[in-house]
Amino acid sequence: MRLFHRDRQKTRPPTASARPLACVIGSMDLVRPLGLAGIPCAVIVEAGDVAAYSRFTREVIPLADPHDESDVLLERMLRFAGTQAEPPVLYYGQDASLVFVSRHRDRLRDGFRFVIPESRLVEDLVDKERFSALARRLELPVPAAITVDASAVSPGDLDLSFPLAVKPAVKRGDFATVADGAKALAATTPDELRAVWSQLARARLRVLVQELVPGPETRVESYHVYVDEAGQIAGEFTGRKIRTDPPEFGETTALEITAEHDVAELGLEITRRLGLRGVAKFDFKRDAGGRLRLLEVNPRFNLWHHPGARAGVNLPALVYADLTGRPRPRSEQARPGVRWIYHAHDARAARRHGVPVHQWIPWAIATEAKSTVALDDPLPAVMGALVRVGGRMGVGPRAHRR
Repeated sequence: MRLFHRDRQKTRPPTASARPLACVIGSMDLVRPLGLAGIPCAVIVEAGDVAAYSRFTREVIPLADPHDESDVLLERMLRFAGTQAEPPVLYYGQDASLVFVSRHRDRLRDGFRFVIPESRLVEDLVDKERFSALARRLELPVPAAITVDASAVSPGDLDLSFPLAVKPAVKRGDFATVADGAKALAATTPDELRAVWSQLARARLRVLVQELVPGPETRVESYHVYVDEAGQIAGEFTGRKIRTDPPEFGETTALEITAEHDVAELGLEITRRLGLRGVAKFDFKRDAGGRLRLLEVNPRFNLWHHPGARAGVNLPALVYADLTGRPRPRSEQARPGVRWIYHAHDARAARRHGVPVHQWIPWAIATEAKSTVALDDPLPAVMGALVRVGGRMGVGPRAHRR
């Protein structure tokens, strides 16, 4: 593996490769499906990120400072692309990287190949206020909601029915502080809403207040799709959450692939209404009557693509094939029951859900897709463990240099 240095870039000649690199702004769960398809990767990561140690990683582009200005990262990426014999295929796994790629798409196309929805649709989907307006216009099955400035509106003025969910209109770290790490806050009564509203108002947060679909996170189901340039469905699958941490509105720690026809049908219908091209994840939640309500649409790559690949539908590999002119890998109907787990977090989540450790351990071992942990690619898990131990001992991670 080579570490890409900005100061060496100008003198390094292009290097030949059997296959163009996949350039991943993301995690091991994006590197893994690409590696399973035999696609070599370059990763854009901070020092100590476990993706740098994968056997599928050929290049590491250091993200020296997570607060780097976007134009600094842009120039660094384009200089890296200039060293390659063929333009790398670009993958983006978080909202921030989605917005970065979308807003710099014209410059990035000078060095990379990628799929992405048109820019206005990206902005409509990542901004919850704009998404609410889009959903009303297209008559999408979303819960009733309103977007307000918490410092300028009293919670008693909201014309919505309890229970309610409160989410940031645009993702911000100060909301996570108020919500104790959760993605949203729940309020089942006016008193509960008033209790959190004062904190939101002090932080001057603009929030989406939405009528809550009651029920556990296991009722959250999703549709995953890749729509090619011609508007054809190249691959799709469905899934559902098993556990999150925290238990309500938390990060997913365990999930499984499903074969829910109503989820696929509704996801496909919304895909067509949006005129979407590229990859996307549609999150739904079933209400008590079994009706699916749309919560959000994420038009980017994500951790679900790892278990999806294990289940027989490798969306990142399909994208790679289309963009490099290679035959598409065989893609069948996804095999239901394939599970994914993030061990380090799911152990805690399982305890919070009341799962005895003697039951959780064999279940976790038997999962088909494991974030970071893999017998055929052991170094990321080893280095991740060392980083966690070093963090507890007050020793920071070092950049990977090889």
